[in-house]
Amino acid sequence: MAKESMKARDVKRAKLCAKYAEKRKALKEAGDYAALDKLPKNASPVRLHNRCSLTGRPKGYMRVFGISRIQFREMASKGLIPGVRKASW
Repeated sequence: MAKESMKARDVKRAKLCAKYAEKRKALKEAGDYAALDKLPKNASPVRLHNRCSLTGRPKGYMRVFGISRIQFREMASKGLIPGVRKASW
């Protein structure tokens, strides 16, 4: 499990990024890099990190499902993910 502060920080960054998305786009199209530099650092989408929505784990993230590989395996074994089941041959 990730620390709660790390999860909260990532959520805060995502909100800030969404808030400034339109403004960033407009400034980039205008080529006004001085104004872009004055925006908050955490408003940049580069600073976002994909994390598991259940545990907050930053590594082994599966984009399609939004969870880590470990949670995916557990949930797939229990049949909690529709359309996914463990292979057997």
